[in-house]
Amino acid sequence: MKLAPSILNADFLFLGEALKMLDAAGVDVLHLDVMDGHFVPNLTFGPPVIESLKRGFSGSLEAHLMVSNPDTLLKDYVDSGCDCILVQVETTPHLHSTLQSIRDLGARAGAVLNPATPLSFIEYVLDDLDQVLLMTVNPGFGGQSYIPAMDRKIQELKKMRGERSFQIEVDGGIKPDSFDRMHSLGVDLVVVGSAIFGAEQPEESLAKMQEQLRGLA
Repeated sequence: MKLAPSILNADFLFLGEALKMLDAAGVDVLHLDVMDGHFVPNLTFGPPVIESLKRGFSGSLEAHLMVSNPDTLLKDYVDSGCDCILVQVETTPHLHSTLQSIRDLGARAGAVLNPATPLSFIEYVLDDLDQVLLMTVNPGFGGQSYIPAMDRKIQELKKMRGERSFQIEVDGGIKPDSFDRMHSLGVDLVVVGSAIFGAEQPEESLAKMQEQLRGLA
């Protein structure tokens, strides 16, 4: 199981320093929360910021598009340097086509489900997925508490995966004291934001998390 730190929780005045810290700690996936103020109430950043992040981070970038019209934006985010594009199934009337478009652009394709969205929404595209992200809080803002019912949803997704190779990712309210449980449920990637960048000593907090994850291997 690996960390996918969310840059949204970092101090944007010191993004360069944050990226250096993540690189030094061996983090190889950076999570980008893209919000449009429509699908979710918050508004974050777009391709120009991501292009800068790409220059300052040696790992891969995954963009979680919390936007109302993802199909019109896919090329912009791949061109800006995103290696994986994650789309909310609630915003994509033709999910299979959207996933194929992402792959045709040369990126990994992933689907995201909100807490109340059933797994049946992705049942017929399981073979077209590189990643499935389960939101374990309602999207829009950081610092929320994990929804306990999501444990069962993660377990059900692991059963659905079977022998397929897509990664299972979770995002929302994940703290270090839940890493063991997430690992046992079958999670491959955990998005962590405030637990790193909201800590008094972010570098020390990140190092402890990485050490904890290595102990789970």
